[in-house]
Amino acid sequence: MTRRFTTEPRTQLQGFCHWQSHPRSSPTLILLHGLEGSADSHYMRGMTTKAYRAGFNVIRMNQRTCGGSDHLTPTLYNSGLSNDYRAIIQELRERDHLSRMWLVGYSMGGNLALKAAGEMGQSDPTLAGVVAVSPNIDPTLCVAALEQPRNWLYHWHFLSSLKARMRRKAALFPDTWDLSPLGSMKTITQFDEAYTARDGGYRDVVDYYDRAGARHVLHQIAVPTLIITAQDDPFIPATMFDTPAIRHNSNITLMMLRYGGHCGFFQKRCPQEDRFWAENRILEWVGRMVTT
Repeated sequence: MTRRFTTEPRTQLQGFCHWQSHPRSSPTLILLHGLEGSADSHYMRGMTTKAYRAGFNVIRMNQRTCGGSDHLTPTLYNSGLSNDYRAIIQELRERDHLSRMWLVGYSMGGNLALKAAGEMGQSDPTLAGVVAVSPNIDPTLCVAALEQPRNWLYHWHFLSSLKARMRRKAALFPDTWDLSPLGSMKTITQFDEAYTARDGGYRDVVDYYDRAGARHVLHQIAVPTLIITAQDDPFIPATMFDTPAIRHNSNITLMMLRYGGHCGFFQKRCPQEDRFWAENRILEWVGRMVTT
């Protein structure tokens, strides 16, 4: 079923809820997609299928304006909007009486999941854990890597999609956005300077990239947390994860693989598993916590 979560005045996020026959007694995964993804991204649907078959409620979330939900808010999404997911967890706890929830995020969604968990600390016992796949915990470093010439295809794809989104947004909310800079924009940094940072209430793009990173609150995470990332990720530098906030937090398990790229992690087919290695490991890890 489709559901709209009100997280701020005039702002709703669209989710797709897959309920077990007894939702209150079932564990719940809340899935968060990455930059310019949606609730219908292949990894979101793949994780949903596996988790639902294993007995989980699953909620596939669209971030603000994503997945055709541009009309549900006059704002844009950004890497720092962890308050959206804290509000969603609160609603699911108070309205639906869910008691065991896990945030599972990919790329930017992974950063948001980690940031929300760090900000919540021990304040909400219904948050049972977090999984972050290829999370951009330091956007400053990640965007710099993304804009390197070797990543021109990724960069072009993301920037083109963001520009198209702004044109749709401006058509829905006239007199709100000045589209004149779009034609000359060559980088995501320029886009975020002109639009994302201003819309999010940040001083400028430098302030946005700094404050939006989950790296600032990783030491406050108080629930079991799994981070899956790869040394060969083209724009999530592996060195970001070599930090005391992760090393000294016993709640965080870091799986740093040699290969996997960005949210890839394919494997050869093996008995009882398909080729989507990360999805299988996520379900395995969360499943262990459910049964203990």
